[in-house]
Amino acid sequence: MDTNNLLRQLLMIGVGTTSLVAERLKQVTEDWVREGKFNPEQAKGFMDDMMAQLNVNNAALEDQFQRLFRNTLQDLGVPRQAEMDELRGRLDRLERQMRDLENRTWK
Repeated sequence: MDTNNLLRQLLMIGVGTTSLVAERLKQVTEDWVREGKFNPEQAKGFMDDMMAQLNVNNAALEDQFQRLFRNTLQDLGVPRQAEMDELRGRLDRLERQMRDLENRTWK
């Protein structure tokens, strides 16, 4: 499973959905202005309010997705970056100790 590709696809779906909603909302408000249900200022205010709400919801959804993704990776046993860094440090120390021991035995 290519997690980077999956994550990229899910994010693109979110971006695409947001764009479609924004475009449709713009069309609806333009129709309402043409029909006289809204004046242009009301339409702009409505559009701004809806886009702000959409952005807030997207941020919450993105946070929830990131938590779910991290939990899934953890359940699969994929180590976090901090754990990998710690293991690399331990490996470096062990390699140094091995070189020191080899140097002592050859002297």
